[in-house]
Amino acid sequence: MPAKQHKIRIFSTPTCPHCIDAKKYLKENKVAFEDIDVSDNSAASEEMVKISGQMGVPVIVIDDKTVIVGFDRAALKKTLKLKK
Repeated sequence: MPAKQHKIRIFSTPTCPHCIDAKKYLKENKVAFEDIDVSDNSAASEEMVKISGQMGVPVIVIDDKTVIVGFDRAALKKTLKLKK
């Protein structure tokens, strides 16, 4: 378990393979996150674009300050100080 509990939000869609991989990776590392489905939530979709400037998913927001666009395993591992 990571030493610090981070606030993590993942803007995703149910059919996005990179979203599925990112959520699986976090679950494997026992990292809690809020999954926000933007496929049927226009307000969440607008918030995601405002945060990231991107339309693509996933957009991962850590502690309301770090934004990772796409499933970047190395960036997640470094930011969250994960072992694997």
